[in-house]
Amino acid sequence: MSSNKKLILVLGATGAQGIAVIDKLLAPSEDGLPSPYVVRALTRDPHGKRAVELSEKGVECVKGSLDDIPSIISALRGVHGAWINVDGFTVGEEKETYLGIRIFELAKEVGTVKHFVWSSLDYGYKKSGYNPKYQCGHYDAKGRVADWMKSQTSLSHGMTWTVVTTGPYIEMLGIHMFGPLGQRKDGTLVFATPVGEGHVPMIALRDLGFFARYTFDHREAVSGKELEVASDIVGWDYLVSTFQKVTGQKAIAHYQTFEEWFNNFDNVDLPLAHDLDKGVKVEGVTTWRTNFTAWWSLWRDDIITRDMNWIRKVNPRGYTLEKWMRENNYTGNLRIDLLKNGEDGKGVRINRKVVSEL
Repeated sequence: MSSNKKLILVLGATGAQGIAVIDKLLAPSEDGLPSPYVVRALTRDPHGKRAVELSEKGVECVKGSLDDIPSIISALRGVHGAWINVDGFTVGEEKETYLGIRIFELAKEVGTVKHFVWSSLDYGYKKSGYNPKYQCGHYDAKGRVADWMKSQTSLSHGMTWTVVTTGPYIEMLGIHMFGPLGQRKDGTLVFATPVGEGHVPMIALRDLGFFARYTFDHREAVSGKELEVASDIVGWDYLVSTFQKVTGQKAIAHYQTFEEWFNNFDNVDLPLAHDLDKGVKVEGVTTWRTNFTAWWSLWRDDIITRDMNWIRKVNPRGYTLEKWMRENNYTGNLRIDLLKNGEDGKGVRINRKVVSEL
């Protein structure tokens, strides 16, 4: 590692978010100067496909996992900053809540970390006034950790912290969550959704990378703050009209009830957390269905909002939905390798028989 560069640890490095964050950290500054950062990545398998690709970019990939506290301590030693993204889909809500707090404590214990950044999601349960209808496990775990961090000091002469609260990726238009689930005989693509008249503050992965880099570039200015970020606020009529404008293809927004939407998939009643998923239903464990019922409720009822004026001021070259579609030549095509869990064959599958009748 170059001694005059700041070393940043990235947890969740081989996921879609981690890769976007690392790419931006390693990119030249806006003035064309080389990046002031180098990156260390903690990964379960340093020889895995995505880890190897990171190594080829100059990333130091070290073996470890969230279940191995000594490996986390070792990875934190000597770093200037840390971007911490715990995968709730792997470990579950309870474990993510504990690990988020524990990793913060370990960063303090190590004593060399200057800036700790928690990659968060909205604490929807709290924002709704603790209405159980909006209790979404993989969101609330991150939001709960962020809430706890706000009680901790953030001192420039010690360790500062920042929370970056993101949201669903625009790139999820390339998977079953947001992308078209069916195509009719006349070629019309069907964007099926239970969102109703609600909106999703989506973020492009490159914009997420921008805000990650922004937090490390502006450590003192963002010390002790939560940055709630997005790229565009998307309702499904807007989504479809933008898609038709960009592609010229026929498309419709097909509004469904929650039950109708879940029928588009198989395995929706298995545990949400993959570490708990043994292919059988488990009583009392959060399932994909229960988690995403709350998740869609947050968007349907517009519980979560963003200050787009502030976002555009900080990131004036950020994406809009149209800009993202044009730049990525989006035609409604689906892909399974966006999210690492999808690439690994984990999660729900589309019910082809049901979606063929949309």
